[in-house]
Amino acid sequence: MDYSKYEAIKAEYIEPNILLLTLNRNDRYNALSHVMLDELNDFYQRLKDDRETRVVILYGGGAKGFCAGMDVAEGLTEEEKDAYGFLAYQTRMGEIQLHMHQAPQPIIAAIHGAAAGAGFSFAMSSDIRVITRDSKFSAFYMNVGIGGADMCSSYKLPRLIGTGRAYEMLLTGDFINADEAMNLGFASRCVEAKADLIPEALKIARKIASKNPLAVRLTKEALNVNVDAAGFENALAVENRNQTIMVLNNMRISDNPIGKHLIAER
Repeated sequence: MDYSKYEAIKAEYIEPNILLLTLNRNDRYNALSHVMLDELNDFYQRLKDDRETRVVILYGGGAKGFCAGMDVAEGLTEEEKDAYGFLAYQTRMGEIQLHMHQAPQPIIAAIHGAAAGAGFSFAMSSDIRVITRDSKFSAFYMNVGIGGADMCSSYKLPRLIGTGRAYEMLLTGDFINADEAMNLGFASRCVEAKADLIPEALKIARKIASKNPLAVRLTKEALNVNVDAAGFENALAVENRNQTIMVLNNMRISDNPIGKHLIAER
C-alpha cells in the first residue's frame, strides 16, 4: 500500500509489517489543520484494505509535543462558520477516531509532551499508549469555550479510566501527568526520554506483528465489540465465533472434522 502522497502526516514502514505514522507539523506542535484532518481520515480508511500492515505506531515526530489540538490560528473556512457547515466539519473530526476504532490493525501511540484536545482524542482512540515522563494529557475542549465531550472523549475516556476521573477531566479541562496516566491505566508503559519511545513501542509492535494476523484482527474486533456487549453471553458469542474462524483458517478444511461436517451439510 502506497502512503507517500501525504504532507501533514508521514507514513513509512520501519520494519516489515510495522508502519510508522508521524504527525508532520513540527512548527505548529502538530496542531490539527484541515489538511491533516483530511489526510488522517484518508489514511485510516485505507488501512481497512491493507493486509501488508499488521501494526501502526502513531508518533509526534520532531514537534515539541505529541499534538496540541486544533489549529486555532488556521481557523474555520467561510463554509464552516454557519451551523450546517460547522456540523460537517465537526463530523469529519469525529470520523478520524471512528476510523481508528474500525482499523483492523492495532494502533500504538508513542506520546511525548502534551496531548491536548484533538491530540488527547488521538491518544484515546489508539489501542496501546507508550508515554514519556514529560507527557501530559488534557480534554482541553472545555478550556476553549466548547463542550468537554468532543472527538470521542465521552465514549472512550470513561472506558479507559472509569467514570469518576473521566467526569473530572472532561468538566475541568485539567491536565494529568505521566504518573497519573500510568496509575489510571491510561498508558501501558512509560519511558524516561523521547529517544526511548520508538524502541519501546517497537518491542510491542514486533510481538503483535509476529502473531497470526487474522487472530490479531479478530482480537481487536472482539475487544471493540465486547466493550459494548449487552451481556456476558454476547461477549462469549463473539469470542466463540472468532475462535471457530481461526480453527477453520489454520487447518485445511478437508482435514478438519468440523469442515468435513460443513461440506457434508452443503
